[in-house]
Formats: sequence, C-alpha cells, structure tokens
Amino acid sequence: MSLKTWLMPPIMERMLSEQRLLAKRASAEKQRAARNAPHVLHYFHQSDDPYSALLASVLPRLLERYRVSLHTHIVSPPIAAAAPERAKLVAYSQRDASLLAAHYGLPASATAPNDSIKASPPEETLTHADVLRKKWGHYLGATIYYAGEWYWGIDRLHHLEARLQSLGLQHAGVSGCLFPPGEDLRTPVALDKPPPIDFFLSLRSPYSAIVAPRVFELARLTGAEVSLRFVLPMVMRGLPVPREKRLYIVHDAAREARLRGTPFGRMNDPVGRPTERGLALIPLAVSEGKGKEYLLSFMHGVWAEGLDAGSDNALKTIAARADLDWAAAQKALQNPAWRAEAEANREEMFALGLWGVPSFKVGNTAVWGQDRLWAVQDALLAHRRTP
Repeated sequence: MSLKTWLMPPIMERMLSEQRLLAKRASAEKQRAARNAPHVLHYFHQSDDPYSALLASVLPRLLERYRVSLHTHIVSPPIAAAAPERAKLVAYSQRDASLLAAHYGLPASATAPNDSIKASPPEETLTHADVLRKKWGHYLGATIYYAGEWYWGIDRLHHLEARLQSLGLQHAGVSGCLFPPGEDLRTPVALDKPPPIDFFLSLRSPYSAIVAPRVFELARLTGAEVSLRFVLPMVMRGLPVPREKRLYIVHDAAREARLRGTPFGRMNDPVGRPTERGLALIPLAVSEGKGKEYLLSFMHGVWAEGLDAGSDNALKTIAARADLDWAAAQKALQNPAWRAEAEANREEMFALGLWGVPSFKVGNTAVWGQDRLWAVQDALLAHRRTP
C-alpha cells in the first residue's frame, strides 16, 4: 500500500464529515455576523440552460419563504473538460428538465431557456461571473452558492432550505421544503412482469456507490431484476475531470449519502488498477448469482471503509464478503474479457442519449443520476398488477 492510499481514507473521512461541515457553517455565520452583513444567496444563471430556466422560475417562491437577498450572476456554459459530451448534455438537459417540471407540478414553459434574467450588480461581466464561479468551486449554471456551499438546480434546494431553517431565517408559517427529494418504496408491491433495471455504473463513481443499495432494495420490493452494466470511469477513458467538478461531486455525494443514511466518506479513490481489478470480478460474481453482494461489498469497502482494491488483501476481503472463491477470483483477474463488456455497455448507454453514471433504463425510461431513482421507481410502478 502506498503512502497516498494509506493516508487518503482518514483525510477524506474528516474532510467529508458532518462535524466538519457544521463547523464550517458556524464559522461562516460568525464571520458574516462580525461584518454585520446580510444573508445573501448567489445564483449563477446560464441563459441557454433549461435547468437554469427551471430554477429561475421558482426563485421568487424561495425568496418569499426566507429573509435572504439574492445576487444573480450570468455565466457561460461549462468548459469542455467539465462537459465532454456537450451535444448529449444539451439534448438530455431539456428532456430531464421537462421530467423534473412534470414531477414537481411545474409548467412545461418553466424549462424554456431565456436571457431575460439580469445580473446584479448589472455592471458585472460574463467573464467576472465565470471567474467567481470557478473561484468558489463550481462549473455549472443553475447553481446557488451560500456561505461556502453549492446547491445545484431544484434538486438540491431542499438542502439549502434545511440550512436556512436551521438559521431561523424562515418567515412565520414556513416549514418543510418546496421540492422534497424522491421517497423510496418501503413495502413490497405486486407488479405484472416488471422489466429489468439496467444499472449503468462505474466503480469510481461516488454517486454509483451511494445509490447501489437503494437500487437493489427497489428491485427486492418490486421483484425486478438488476442488470449490472459497468463502464470504465471517464478519466480512465482519457477524459479529464476539472478539480472543481471532482470536489463538488464528492461533497455533494456525502451530503446525499447522509440524507439516505448510507455510509460514505472514508474513501480510497479506486482510479486505475483498483477499478480494473474490481471490474474484472463482476462477470464472475454475476455468473454465480452474486452480483449484488459483490457490488455492494466493493462499493462499501472502497467508499466507506477506505479499502485499497489495488491490493490482494483488500480485494480478497471484498470478494469473501460476497462469498466468491479467491482462487476463482484470481483466475478472473487474468481474463481481459470484461473490457469488451464495459465498452459494449458504454456504447449502449451513449445510444440512450446518456453518457454519465449512474444511469438507468427501465422499459422506455432512461435517466441519469442517483437523484432520478424516483423516475426508475415510477417506471416500475407503471406495471403494478391490477386486481
């Protein structure tokens, strides 16, 4: 084990801990109070972005609920490194924003991009706003920054509202949140021949890691099968990931994991050899009917326990928890056939208009993101058995 893989888990565990997050929030509020400054939300708007249009359409409702002010910054689209499949991003954004609008009962017109939103202060340039966004640690439009933390789209407004309410900034009578996160099934439902859940995932994706237990629980409650459609991580396919994107994703994943009660944070980034070794064992596990057990063991080991899957000791532990024979696992590690399967999965994912993980396909529904599991659930419940 290298010094880096030895040090990374405790460092990341501390960096992503709720205790540290709350301490940073308290420090930010102390500094604000010392300056006698108001509570200011900084909204970054991309004029041609459906997600920005959707968020902008509900900001008046948010401002009615809290004693805060809003500064708007008009920004450029993300740079190429942050959006390597721009054409797919543009096409999917409109589709997904429309899905969100329907889910939350918002008019379809709310997703229509427009350039009527003006910056405040009005003399701020596009370049200055882009620099500010990068300085504070983000890369997208449709984002709100408040005192050290980012909230993307209407998906994350509930986190912001919970924070504002913890500060007592809500007006009288305000409770709950405007757009609550999707609720998972809690009890079994009878479905008529449920379609399988194609689960496109990467072992290096923190979002894939935190959603995996929920995917299998949804499958258990509905009787659907889960097909593991693993792909290589973007960075291992030669696509760079900017620092601000990496940092936002891991902090957001930690926040989402806490919301669902999923262990996460004592991580050991499996980029490179650890991921390749982990992927090599998926076909073996699936062939023995242990795909679920192996994937959950790997994800928990790497993202919550800090195991270095590049070492035999750690991978042996991961395999043993899934009841995989280590001799068979060692043989599977020498078989490169998984690479062709990973590439075939990537090609199918791209054909669906998707390019990131986790993504899902259920029947005619294809969505991207751990925060779209409600759409997967809805697609399955459409097959509810009638009396």
